[in-house]
Amino acid sequence: MLYHAHEMQRAWLSSASAWASIGSEMLASSRLPLAYLGLGPAASSALEVFAHAAAPRGKPAFGIEDVAVDGKDFPVAESVVVTKPFGDLLKFRREGLPADAPRLLIVAPMSGHYATLLRGTVERMAESCEVYITDWADARTVPVRDGRFDLDDYIDYLIEFLEFIGPGAHMMAVCQPSVPALAATALMNGDKHPARPLTLTMMGGPIDTRKSPTTVNDLAMDRPLSWFRRTVIATVPFSYPGAGRRVYPGFLQLASFMSMNLGSHMMSHFEMFKHLNAGDDISAQATKDFYEEYRSVCDMTAEFYLQTVEEVFQKHSIPNGTFEHRGKVVDLAAIKDTAILCVEGERDDISGIGQTKAALDLATGLAASRKKYFLAEGAGHYGIFNGSRWRDKIAPVVEDFLEKYGKQARLKAVA
Repeated sequence: MLYHAHEMQRAWLSSASAWASIGSEMLASSRLPLAYLGLGPAASSALEVFAHAAAPRGKPAFGIEDVAVDGKDFPVAESVVVTKPFGDLLKFRREGLPADAPRLLIVAPMSGHYATLLRGTVERMAESCEVYITDWADARTVPVRDGRFDLDDYIDYLIEFLEFIGPGAHMMAVCQPSVPALAATALMNGDKHPARPLTLTMMGGPIDTRKSPTTVNDLAMDRPLSWFRRTVIATVPFSYPGAGRRVYPGFLQLASFMSMNLGSHMMSHFEMFKHLNAGDDISAQATKDFYEEYRSVCDMTAEFYLQTVEEVFQKHSIPNGTFEHRGKVVDLAAIKDTAILCVEGERDDISGIGQTKAALDLATGLAASRKKYFLAEGAGHYGIFNGSRWRDKIAPVVEDFLEKYGKQARLKAVA
């Protein structure tokens, strides 16, 4: 019933958005007297803000056509190199990239938003790396016949993707996938897998959520798993290919994210209104572009969501040493060959300071010289992987880390 009620509301808002858009254009038209009065532009701007907020959204495109390196633009080629039911592997390679450039697997979060939320991450790293990224599917589009998808499957996907990319690759996990990426790294190190990553970079990941707990952590701890199963899990309606699949809907995730910083979101839309009313279309468009991505959400499978809540936020299985993959305890001490970089944001309100850094202490088998920590001053959660701080302060640290251990691997291979 929850999903059906949302679909009815979405249909109504879609119509309301269309009418608001028409009204906005009419009130701004120079052919009408209201356009020359104070009320006309103000009403037009208000309707435009509403129309944008209520408009339905699908999966965005990455749309990375070129990147600038040393003041010169280089075209970027995007391709799908692996296709699987619950997610594809995309590849981005810019023209002129050296043949021995680092190969980097970016693991996007499966937490409500599409992989395109990391567009800025991909765009910046494509300057110096051959970039691969996990493009997770919207669970409501995956037929029930394709089976389930949980944390075990997530880890298997990462291992398979690394096998495809080949030995000598690097891996970067942004936020939530830090847990399965760390587990996959430990499993591959323990097996001496030839495709185990040279480095693992984790950015704002919930490795040990007991450290500097945030609102997100408190929510997961305050309620039993049965509450989440009963309250936020819904069934995909028959209008989608994944009809009958149990999911944690994207619209609920978006509502949760918005409510955490409702005041900030309201002020952003008020600022958009003021920019439109003043004729500052450039500033208004910047806000529109952000929310175009932010409001584009997808469903995740119920089993993956519930297992993540239980293992990561309630049982703290990773720091407690009880996290399992296919019935086998994951031994983080097995990580001996993969160098680890942990990046945290000083103002991160989703993954608190120390939660990602905890991985360095848990990887007891890894030499201290192969561990690195970087705290991004002034950066919030999204600032870790998008925006000016990411481009100018954090990305160079990641690039140096990849270059250092890539060079060591090349010298070792020659020797």
